[in-house]
Amino acid sequence: MNYVPLSDFKWGWIFRHRELPIPSEHLELIRPLAKNAANQYWKTHISKEAAHAVNFLGDDWPSHNGVWNDKENWEAAWDSDSQELPEALAEHIQWESNVTVFFCYDVDHVVQTRWDIFQQHWKNFLFVDDEPILLGKNRNECVRFHSDGSYQTGMKPKR
Repeated sequence: MNYVPLSDFKWGWIFRHRELPIPSEHLELIRPLAKNAANQYWKTHISKEAAHAVNFLGDDWPSHNGVWNDKENWEAAWDSDSQELPEALAEHIQWESNVTVFFCYDVDHVVQTRWDIFQQHWKNFLFVDDEPILLGKNRNECVRFHSDGSYQTGMKPKR
């Protein structure tokens, strides 16, 4: 895959925020996909036609009935001093620390990292909370975050 430096990423500032600093060795593991790679990933794993979660069509798996569990709240955990993931999210995803994850903001903006890096710095990722989706490489568990401070865990249908 092709990547862009965090300094060139539209939302790179979220990983350099002074209130939620990320060590440089972790920053190296947060890799925004180049636009063409982000497009390819989104169209392969999320939607062939919708460019953003608000535009999902009936044949896009995230819009299918039965994919998502009831809404939980992430905002309270985000506002707390703890770096722990929200409880239901941590219970739903039991991946090994080295699993590659993709945090998908929209068709042009997808960030790749490892699960352990996301777990430690999830608050930074959610500075932009406009319906992003978290997927793990070769995993069915997924999470959809909503801008109202809620999220839903789910299972991506097998192809």
